[in-house]
Amino acid sequence: MAATLADAPTTALDRPRNAAARPDAGPPPSGRRPPGRGGEGSGSDRGRRPSSSQLIVGAIGLLAAALYTWGLSRNGYANSYYAAAVRSGTTSWKAFFFGSLDPGSFITVDKPPAALWVMELSARLFGFSSWSMLLPEAAGGVGSVLIVHRLVRKWAGDLSAHLAAVALAVTPVAALMFRFNNPDALLTLLCVGAAWAVWSAIETGRTRALLLAGALVGLAFDTKMLQAMLVVPALAIAYLWAGQPRLRRRVAQLAAAAVTMIVAGGWWVAAVALWPTAARPYIGSTTDNSVISLIFGYNGLSRLFGSSSGAGRGNGGGFGGTVGVWRLFNSIVGGQIAWLIPLAAAGLLAGLWLTRRAPRTDRARAGWILFGLWAAVCAAVFSLSKGIFHPYYAVQLAPAIAALAGAGAVALWQLGREHRSLGWALPAVVVGTGALAFDLLDRTPAYLPWLRTAVIVAAVVSAVGLLASRCRPNRLGLAIAAGIATVALLAGPAAYTLTTISHASTGSTPSAGPAVAGNAGFGGGVGGGGGFGPAARSTSGTASGTRPSAPPTGAPAIGTAEASSAGASTASTASTASTASTGASVGGAPGAASQIDKAMIAYLEVHRGNATYLVATFGAQSSESIIISSGQAVMSIGGFTGTDPAPTLTQFEELVAEGKVRYVLVQSNSGGGPGGGSSTSQAIQQWVTRHGTVVSASTYGGTGTAGTLYLVSAA
Repeated sequence: MAATLADAPTTALDRPRNAAARPDAGPPPSGRRPPGRGGEGSGSDRGRRPSSSQLIVGAIGLLAAALYTWGLSRNGYANSYYAAAVRSGTTSWKAFFFGSLDPGSFITVDKPPAALWVMELSARLFGFSSWSMLLPEAAGGVGSVLIVHRLVRKWAGDLSAHLAAVALAVTPVAALMFRFNNPDALLTLLCVGAAWAVWSAIETGRTRALLLAGALVGLAFDTKMLQAMLVVPALAIAYLWAGQPRLRRRVAQLAAAAVTMIVAGGWWVAAVALWPTAARPYIGSTTDNSVISLIFGYNGLSRLFGSSSGAGRGNGGGFGGTVGVWRLFNSIVGGQIAWLIPLAAAGLLAGLWLTRRAPRTDRARAGWILFGLWAAVCAAVFSLSKGIFHPYYAVQLAPAIAALAGAGAVALWQLGREHRSLGWALPAVVVGTGALAFDLLDRTPAYLPWLRTAVIVAAVVSAVGLLASRCRPNRLGLAIAAGIATVALLAGPAAYTLTTISHASTGSTPSAGPAVAGNAGFGGGVGGGGGFGPAARSTSGTASGTRPSAPPTGAPAIGTAEASSAGASTASTASTASTASTGASVGGAPGAASQIDKAMIAYLEVHRGNATYLVATFGAQSSESIIISSGQAVMSIGGFTGTDPAPTLTQFEELVAEGKVRYVLVQSNSGGGPGGGSSTSQAIQQWVTRHGTVVSASTYGGTGTAGTLYLVSAA
């Protein structure tokens, strides 16, 4: 692959500008396939055996599939909060539509339901299991890799596309999230798909391609709300700049795409907003039961500016470390995404310089604009957000970084060819990127201690070889130097990726790679030690297999659905009983959910009578495992951590009086989950302990470690 760097002059950067600008430009007069564009030759080539480029694409697809599916079920139910919602959606279409946490649709999860829909449809088709739930995420990852390859190939040639696709496949945060059930996997796929649609519009000038892009972004909004909008500036400006039609038509086309986006993303919001509140679940992570508040509060402005009220509180920058321009390189986030940022940034500058005199519709420059703005906007928002920010959000940035790095390597080489005084550019960037990899690896001294030295040495050796090839051209020497550079720059992220897929990833705040000292369990990676053995990655977040008891300095108080890593660990260790005696860890992986008391669930199923809810709990962390295990309606008082004002004490008393709630499970941290909960939850707990009757664990043959069970109504 790297050997073809010697053919860099035949990439999209070197095609005649008029050919680059014409979407219908055919093959050269000789009838040969345009160099560097393997697979897009004349029609006579079709039907023949696959080209070497097509074989490479197939190999990259297989690599991505292997990385994202190998040992997939070891993640158990991953984030048990969303797993419980998936389980609910497989048994209730109402829960499916609203994204409810339980089949009784008492309260929704903290995100819109599009990502849940995909997993729920898979689970309905194949039966609910870890594999059926996570397989769509892995498929989305493979699709993202192949689409990025296709897009980069369109404007930068085969070599750039190969490098970009491999870079994305081995990006640690991508390997993490394309094996996980958080919404970010589908969000990334939809954003990449929207970019593909916009590129089609750039090539053809057709409005329908832009409408498709708008629909995909709208669906991305129904996946993770305002975070989907981060790619919109890049998509719109790329077409506005490089689209073929006249300016007035381009503006009108983009306006039509915007309307499509609003309709595609707003129909579900409108349905929920107009639905009678008494007939739908409470909107989780809000204080006023409003989906509009969820959009602009918890999942919107509070992410950017922080908030100190309600379920959306999250001052201090979340769990991504100190707010600032260097956040993406810090000890928490750096190992997830930062490996190729220097190459991507330098490559972007080189590409824009090389295309500075190109016609407006030049495809190469359009590619730089598209992915450059994508990367710039996402990086700026992630770095400067003062609200909740988890390192795994960076997966949305990964396609842009990979595309810019792959195309940028070739652009830097071409820059040196066109301007001999800049022949040092690519070698210098290789060494700089290798130095960053050395630093990232050096943060975990016990993790593959030889790798960081090998990376920097290989980077320096390859740089010398690249410089030598400038002074004395030698195709073999250039191919060797390019190959060493490729291995050097991808070795670090590849090692992190292999560590990630070799061990279970579970909980509310997953992270790729080994643990980073001082940040384990809060976005700094999982595990410690050297190599890929058991010590390399602990599923609980630290080398010892336990989570820290408090967030690192600057982290927000726990009180949101995504921020409660420590709360998840509390639930995870609530029961230490063996599965043989009545306890079982849902999903078969440590930390997948709180351990459940199967005997208690069996007792509740027999004695619930006509109650709507099998049991009521305080906070979702007490209910997730019961929902996953039983598939029954469970009331999660206060939502994820007990902080949502649902239900009120009066409403709870009415539910008890009506016989809809018969049993309540109270844990030692109930009435507010790990954060102490709202006054509403605390009032309900006090009422339960005063008016309820304790059901002894001996009554149902359980351990009682899941909490104290109360009977609060007569049969």
